[in-house]
Amino acid sequence: MDKTRHPGDGGLEALTERMIRVDQAGEYGAARIYAGQLAVLGERQAGRAIREMAEKEAEHLERFDRMMNARRVRPTLLSPLWHVAGFALGAATALAGPRTAMACTEAVEEVIEDHYAAQKAALKGEDRELETLIEEARADESAHKARAVAEGARAAPAHGPVTAAIRCGTRLAIWLSERV
Repeated sequence: MDKTRHPGDGGLEALTERMIRVDQAGEYGAARIYAGQLAVLGERQAGRAIREMAEKEAEHLERFDRMMNARRVRPTLLSPLWHVAGFALGAATALAGPRTAMACTEAVEEVIEDHYAAQKAALKGEDRELETLIEEARADESAHKARAVAEGARAAPAHGPVTAAIRCGTRLAIWLSERV
């Protein structure tokens, strides 16, 4: 069964609108997470990894914003919530230290990598522009996850419970943003 198509979803246009909406919301949330981490850790302590990943998320967000505007897709009504929640998650994980900030990246990107792969599979070649953007973003998110692990994510205090909670929250944010 296709996990991205739900009863009552409509055709390809409705599917792609939902994908663009949730992906733009996700990239916005990611940008806010990094903003929170940088606010707490500061440029010096955050290191190159967080700054570079934040820049890449800003690029993704800008590309999804352009697609959203070009296709006249409404954003999720939850954007104000993601503005606050993303920043708070970033700040909270950074307060626990740089390794916990990296564990946050590891957890979020694990979920997003799977999310993008499922979206690409659901499109089945029917929207090349969106598929290309999804695949490019997925590759970057995969690289972010690997970099977070290399930067010490798995040595974070309470790594297992922290990443499990963040993965659960990320899945919930995806589910809500697709629908609201």
